[in-house]
Amino acid sequence: MAGPAFRAAAVRVRVPATSANLGPGFDSLGLSLGLYDDVVVRVADSGLHIDIAGEGSETLPRDEKHLLVRSLRTAFDLLGGQPRGLEIVCANRIPHGRGLGSSSAAICAGIVAARAVTIGGESKLDDAALLELATEIEGHPDNVAPCLLGGFTIAWMEAGAARAIRLEPADSIVPVVFVPGKPLLTETARGLLPRTVPHVDAAANAGRAALLVEALTRNPELLLPATEDRLHQEYRAPAMPESAALVERLRADGVPAVISGAGPTVLALVDEGSADKTAHLAGEGWAANRLRLDARGASVLPLAP
Repeated sequence: MAGPAFRAAAVRVRVPATSANLGPGFDSLGLSLGLYDDVVVRVADSGLHIDIAGEGSETLPRDEKHLLVRSLRTAFDLLGGQPRGLEIVCANRIPHGRGLGSSSAAICAGIVAARAVTIGGESKLDDAALLELATEIEGHPDNVAPCLLGGFTIAWMEAGAARAIRLEPADSIVPVVFVPGKPLLTETARGLLPRTVPHVDAAANAGRAALLVEALTRNPELLLPATEDRLHQEYRAPAMPESAALVERLRADGVPAVISGAGPTVLALVDEGSADKTAHLAGEGWAANRLRLDARGASVLPLAP
C-alpha cells in the first residue's frame, strides 16, 4: 500500500500557552492564553534539521528526542507513514517548566503540523482524534484541550477516551501571569499530592469548580470565591513557597489568583481597570506579563512574507 502524500510547501502552526486547574478545577479546567509558540515544518528529501529560537534554545535537543519531533512522528504513523526528511523551525515564547503548558504546546504543534503537511490529513485525523492523540502523548487532557480548542475548556476521560468542551470566557477577564526565574518539574509537584483527601475538601472543591464555570463565562465578579482550592495547591506549596505566598498575598488583597498548572507561575484573573496595577504587585524576582485570552487555539497560519 502506498504511503501518504505530503505537501511541498512548508506549514506554519501557532499554539498558545495554557493554564490548567485554575484553582479548584484540578486536571479538568483549562484556559488558553495569548502567548504563542510558532513552528514551521517542511517535508524534505532526507534527514532531520531543527532550528530553535527563544525559550529552550540552549537546552532543547535537536534530534528525535525533541518532544515536538516525537509528536510529529506519532501523528505521521497514524496518518499512514513517515516523510523522508523534515525541516523544522521553532520560535518559542512560552516559558518552559513554569506551568504554562509548554509541553502541551509542543505536542499540539507537532500533531497539528503533521496533519497539515499531509495531503488529506484532516480526513484521516479529525479534531476528536487530535485531542485523543495529544492526551495519549501528554497523559492528561487539561492542557492539551485549551491548546487545541482555545477559550475555556472542560476536559475529562470517558471509557478511556479524552473528551472536552469549549466555552467562551467573559471578554472582560484579563489574565496576568507572574513567572518566576526558576522552573519546577510537573512530576515534582504531582508527587506531593496525597492519595486521599478529606471528604469535606472534595465537596468544597466540587462546588467551587461548578461556580468557576459561571464566573469565567458570565459573572467574573465571582472569580475570587470561585478560584478557592483545597485539593492541590496547599499540598504543592512546599515545592514553591514563593508562589504560594504570592497567591496568598494577592487573594488577601481581593485578587483572584491561583497557581498556574503545576506551577510555579501564578495566574491572576482580573479586569481591564486593575490589570496594570495587579502586574506591579509581585515585586522583584517575578516577570509579570499582562496577556489576553486566546480564542483560536492551535492554528495553521500563512507563512510570514
